[in-house]
Amino acid sequence: MVYIPEGEFLSRIGPTDFFKDLQTYAGPNAVREWRTLLDAILPLSTAAMALPPLSIRGDWGVLSTAGARYAPSLLKSFAQMGPKGALGATKLLRPFSEIIDSLGIKDPFIRNWVDLLAFLLAGVKSDGVLSAEMIYMFSEWYKPGCCLEYPIHGSGAVVDALVRGLKKFNGRLSLKSHVENIVVEDGRAIGVKLRGGQFVLAKKAVVSNASMWDTVNLLPKEVVPKPYQEKIKATPQCESFMHLHLGFDAEGIREDLGIHHIVVNDWERGVDADQNVVLISVPSVLSPNLAPPGKHVLHAYTPGTEPFELWEGLDRRSNEYKELKAQRSEVMWKAVERALGPGFDREKCEVKLVGTPLTHQRFLRRNRGTYGPAIKAGKGSFPGHSTPISQLFCCGDSTFPGIGVPAVAASGAIVANTLVSVSQHSELLDAVGI
Repeated sequence: MVYIPEGEFLSRIGPTDFFKDLQTYAGPNAVREWRTLLDAILPLSTAAMALPPLSIRGDWGVLSTAGARYAPSLLKSFAQMGPKGALGATKLLRPFSEIIDSLGIKDPFIRNWVDLLAFLLAGVKSDGVLSAEMIYMFSEWYKPGCCLEYPIHGSGAVVDALVRGLKKFNGRLSLKSHVENIVVEDGRAIGVKLRGGQFVLAKKAVVSNASMWDTVNLLPKEVVPKPYQEKIKATPQCESFMHLHLGFDAEGIREDLGIHHIVVNDWERGVDADQNVVLISVPSVLSPNLAPPGKHVLHAYTPGTEPFELWEGLDRRSNEYKELKAQRSEVMWKAVERALGPGFDREKCEVKLVGTPLTHQRFLRRNRGTYGPAIKAGKGSFPGHSTPISQLFCCGDSTFPGIGVPAVAASGAIVANTLVSVSQHSELLDAVGI
């Protein structure tokens, strides 16, 4: 469900149902402009999806795995779009707002809705997100016959599957293994030292998925070139998060409760304003095994809009910290009450956990608890995956393609591809059928 100043509606996947909601909450002009937008960008999705992220690697082998392999399909997609469509495809690496502006989209509801989608996808509004990302997302949400998939047993099942795959190929996962620093000898990353003193030797390379700021802090200062340090220091950051984790009795909660809810309090403030947008997930709606019988678990959060400055320097054990947690979490409580209805009573929750930017900083080892780099399309680009330190690679939201689960997954795949031969990489693409 989506809760906005104009009212509330079920945000459906597919091209037709959303038109009905637009007619109700924004009027016929919004319907016309939305149709114009879809007609213009859905054909571009062929080009946006013609080059699979799994084909990309960080060396010259990309000419084989991506260039030679997918050039025919790229050329075919451009030919099918015609001259006008092919010209539009040149904007895939530009801000999505440029496409919206070029189409004359002016309806406030449409502009706000697109900003919201962009922000939820990449942590920036439509003037900062790559068109390719948005067009890919639109093709997944608004093409005929499309649907969203949900992993059985929740998102944790995806992690379990990855672990099974790692072990299947003789990989080893070490939990509770706090990396103290990356060990560098003769300009090469040779392994990592753990907090307990153990040393883990790298056979081929060290790969860091920590943020750019945290990765630099793991390196000996003397081995990091000063220009590289200064570039990272000058990179702007997204804000942090507030989290609310709840466990409560399902009795009294409506049976048709949806799993996901979005609450926007004020369009005028902008979707990136603090305390304005709240996202809610109730995974036990689809996976009852995630909670005890007759119970629900819920996660609500403000998506990368909580200023770290409000929390900086606070003692987590102090009354000041506890009072600020209560104050800054109230917007999430109210959003939950709105989404779950009168059958929900916050006082009856059996589990109440509030996370702050300091929680993010501490448990996720995120510099200032940040969501990631605030790099806007058209004004900068996310760094690649190699570093000035030989055999040290980076992936995650500080690298290309950027912030968000799809982008971060792609970055990890790119690094993994780079560390194997071109022939092994090609065999993988054959095996997965792309």
